[in-house]
Amino acid sequence: MHHAEYLRHDATALAAAVARGEVSACELLNLALQQLDRVEPRIQSLARLMEGEARAQIEAWPHGRPSGPLGGVPFLVKDAVHDIAGLPTGQGSRAFTRPAAQDSSIVRRLKAAGLVIFGKTRLPELALKGVTDPRALGPSRNPWHLDHTPGGSSGGAAAAVAAGVVPMAAGNDGGGSIRIPAACCGLFGLRPSRGRVSVGPALGEVWYGASSDGVISRSVRDSALALDVLSGPEPGDPFQIPPPPAPYVELMRQPPPRLRIAYTTASPLGTPVHAEAVAAVEHTVDLLRQLGHEVVPGAPDIDGRALAQTYLHLYFGVVAASVSQACEQGARESDFEPLTRVLAALGRATSAGTATRHLWRWNDFARALGRFHQQHDLLLTPTLAGPPVVHGTGDPPAWQESLLTVLCATGLLGGLHRLGVLAPVIDQIALDSLRHVPFTQLANLTGTPAMSVPLHWCANGLPLGVQFIARFGEEATLLQLAAQLEQAQPWFDRLPPLAHDSPAATVAHAH
Repeated sequence: MHHAEYLRHDATALAAAVARGEVSACELLNLALQQLDRVEPRIQSLARLMEGEARAQIEAWPHGRPSGPLGGVPFLVKDAVHDIAGLPTGQGSRAFTRPAAQDSSIVRRLKAAGLVIFGKTRLPELALKGVTDPRALGPSRNPWHLDHTPGGSSGGAAAAVAAGVVPMAAGNDGGGSIRIPAACCGLFGLRPSRGRVSVGPALGEVWYGASSDGVISRSVRDSALALDVLSGPEPGDPFQIPPPPAPYVELMRQPPPRLRIAYTTASPLGTPVHAEAVAAVEHTVDLLRQLGHEVVPGAPDIDGRALAQTYLHLYFGVVAASVSQACEQGARESDFEPLTRVLAALGRATSAGTATRHLWRWNDFARALGRFHQQHDLLLTPTLAGPPVVHGTGDPPAWQESLLTVLCATGLLGGLHRLGVLAPVIDQIALDSLRHVPFTQLANLTGTPAMSVPLHWCANGLPLGVQFIARFGEEATLLQLAAQLEQAQPWFDRLPPLAHDSPAATVAHAH
């Protein structure tokens, strides 16, 4: 198989070629590594290269032949949640250096499916942003335009897939972290329902259940097959979600019924939405109607600002606990980025009662979305409020960062928060932090499945996806509709020019 052929195959097709003996797992790994050499100096997608581990994985197979539905396909996992025994799970930070004691259940299932894991992808520190800019490693870049972000937090994964290094890569989504980078990079991204994919054994739920794990891919059938591989409980999981009536890869092939879909382009925060994001939804509405679906204006009756405030308080608790745990294991608080230290300080100063009241609010959002879904099968929105942003957009000025660092170090920030003095500031932080990504957190706090579909490219050449949110447990509906949209407006072969560059061109661009 040649380089150009590798780029023309999705994971399903590559696995079939391996099974037929047309190409070996070693040859595919070499092709993936060659593509990585071409593009990585510019996109900076990896946190860790694992070529030796990948070759050892192949050598350990009986008779050198892979088993499983994705046998021999090169693959990347995210450097968060996806523990690999003997390696640290870095979480985009300098603070986490302790090797994992065992593979996570996700990694075990990926390996059992025959996927060859040869690297871990970058993310922002603790997966806290919709951009991928870890100071420990440097930012990942959007293959469609290197001055722009590939999104976050699974931005390294999306950059690698969009650049043709792998046909799909693992991600996780606690506030849009699969859907946002998929939307930024012209890819398909499905966030499964809460509990669909186990995050054991080291964890029960991530971010109180707001986060779930899946893949970012170039084809819908790859995401369906990956969900089949990853789905199912592990002993001791907090709860079990009923399995689908048939494998997702089979359900996906069935045409969807005529769906009633409500759409909105209004930000739930009342903040501006770019004309390109509006155009993306309007184009999708026209396409859905051509396919026979009923599409009407509408949105669930939810206070978007209250949801943003609640989501920020989730950060407070999670970050405070994560920083404390790292420091107990030998890290220093100064190992963390200033924003992380600010969130940790606010989390330590938030009372248990306040945190609990915000957790109770999740039920309000879930009930309101449930009432909405009694009348509508799906909700359609922009995935982002505008095109992918330029690197550094939204970063605080140096003087603000210095001031916040001092306030954290002296304890003044936490003290002011305990006194309630910072309430207006907290509200503004919640608003500002989600201004570009106001649509995605609803699915996380309600536990519902959602997807970003690459149906729009902006005037500047950057992709911009649209989001669909379904009822709890109805990933099959999303996959069926996505497959229908993929057939109506194919996107698989739409790769950025960077993916086809020769090695010499890559070096020239890098300089």
